[in-house]
Amino acid sequence: MTVLADKVAIITGASSGIGRATAILFAREGAKLVVTARRQAELDALAEKIRGMGGEVIAIAGDVRNEALAEQLVTAAVDTFGGLDIAFNNAGMTGEGAPLPDISTAQWREVLDTNLTGGFLGAKYQLPAMVSRGGGSIIFTSTFVGHTVGFPGMSAYAASKAGLIGMTQVIAAEFGPKGVRANALLPGGTDTPMGRAVANTAEMRAFVENLHALKRLASPEEIASAALFLASDAASFVTGTAMLVDGGVSITRT
Repeated sequence: MTVLADKVAIITGASSGIGRATAILFAREGAKLVVTARRQAELDALAEKIRGMGGEVIAIAGDVRNEALAEQLVTAAVDTFGGLDIAFNNAGMTGEGAPLPDISTAQWREVLDTNLTGGFLGAKYQLPAMVSRGGGSIIFTSTFVGHTVGFPGMSAYAASKAGLIGMTQVIAAEFGPKGVRANALLPGGTDTPMGRAVANTAEMRAFVENLHALKRLASPEEIASAALFLASDAASFVTGTAMLVDGGVSITRT
């Protein structure tokens, strides 16, 4: 039996990388999906693939910084599929790779608005829908950067993603009595377009791979499997966590 049968899920940042892999996995496991990303063509291609698998999906292009989009996604889930059980707030960006004094205020705000405020806006509408459903699972894509490791040039990214962990813990405390679980997923280096933009040379990729205990990057599908665990009833007593899925990068000094 599929583990997400009859569940309804929202996934942001679904056009590529971890979001895309998670959407495909959740659909394969029986979830009905509402997916979003900024790029319409890539989102449409994802929706076509899911429908080709026999899945049900609504694709709505937009920017997670837009509060109207957050409301629209939940409305689509409720009106089309009857409710909302799972939200994977995954959309994000790394921003400029520069020392803190060299980051423009506009770039700082763009990164925080996308990564942190985008998660807040999603949760603002997702949580009431889950409560009315009797509970659910809300997941945020954070990172080990700024949690266990400080990488030079990534202060805005680290601050925004660390903020998601704090918000996750408060949501878990506030909504646990109402049956909603909240968790942050902390991937290590992952072979995605965003990851390849950071490790953009063979030498840099080899350096990043070597930082991990497993001496390689994750595939998006490996991170998607961790998201599936947190979304499913297998994680029924897991809430308020910052769950590292980082290939040992946080504990490696070799």
